[in-house]
Amino acid sequence: MRKNSRGGEEMEELILTRPTLALEQAAADYRQEHLAAGETVLHGSALMDALPYGQWVQRTLENAHPDTAHGDWVPADTFFVIRKRDGRMVGMVDIRRTLGTPFLAELGGHIGYGVRPSERRKGYAAATLGLALEHARGLGLSRVMLSCYADNEGSRRTILHWGGKKERERVYTDGKTVEIYWIQL
Repeated sequence: MRKNSRGGEEMEELILTRPTLALEQAAADYRQEHLAAGETVLHGSALMDALPYGQWVQRTLENAHPDTAHGDWVPADTFFVIRKRDGRMVGMVDIRRTLGTPFLAELGGHIGYGVRPSERRKGYAAATLGLALEHARGLGLSRVMLSCYADNEGSRRTILHWGGKKERERVYTDGKTVEIYWIQL
């Protein structure tokens, strides 16, 4: 957040940028910050936490096209969320065009996103989700499913901010309860 000319706070401008090999160090810094905070899962990263970076970039490029999307996933667009003012990577988002796997249909949803620990509570999650919803609308989706852990109040508030309607709760693969929401676009 920055102060505007009237003394109030204004949201930093964010842009969605597709991952490239040139952004490897920024991605490594992002990942390391999560690990240092005790977080081993990078939400919205489309498995950046599980693959070598070069392979991951190639996979995200392949998954961006229906003809080359991996059989265990769906066509999806993965982006780094970059703060325009200084080029800092503040988050990630994965926008899936369908719920074409049992996992996505039951638990994962159309959009997964995350914000680096040092940039939380600054409005970036809401801004990221807003950009993701705009992208999803551009893909022709009329509504999207999202999920969040039941104990993640920040994520719940972000989803509700964008009009999320809670549909159900389920137990995630780690045994924790997740809430499933739908947002009309």
